[in-house]
Amino acid sequence: AELTSSVTERPVDDNAHMLLRFARGARGALWTSQVAPGHENALRIRIYGEAGGLAWEQESPDRLLHSPFGQTSRVMTRGSAAAGPAAARARRIPAGHPEGYLEAFAQLYRDAAELIRSRSENREANADTALLPDVHDGLRGVRFIEAAVRSSRNNATWVKLPPV
Repeated sequence: AELTSSVTERPVDDNAHMLLRFARGARGALWTSQVAPGHENALRIRIYGEAGGLAWEQESPDRLLHSPFGQTSRVMTRGSAAAGPAAARARRIPAGHPEGYLEAFAQLYRDAAELIRSRSENREANADTALLPDVHDGLRGVRFIEAAVRSSRNNATWVKLPPV
């Protein structure tokens, strides 16, 4: 990881470049920045593997580009059958209407409320709540940030994350 601040007096880093190695051999790159002019909140996720690739951009949240190897890429849209049952459950308004950032928080709150309600009623929670982040996910996130800071302070050396 290389963490930098574009303003010398700024007390926190505002730009990070990271290379990632995953346990089963996958590789990744992560760039996060608060100083990228022309990008309002350009969160992009791209995943490439043996079967092809997926690409998603927060500024066009209703679209997912699916590019299987040897086939024509296709755009999967929110609300279509291709999005699958988990996406259908999380949808709040019909396709064609903008939905995204605020609704993501509503989904988290709904699932958290279901977990709380199920515990107070002494019953099993709806299986869909399994996608909700838990305290272990939060701990993994904090450890990831700590490792990035440690790597950057040591001239971008590789840092292995401890198991959770």
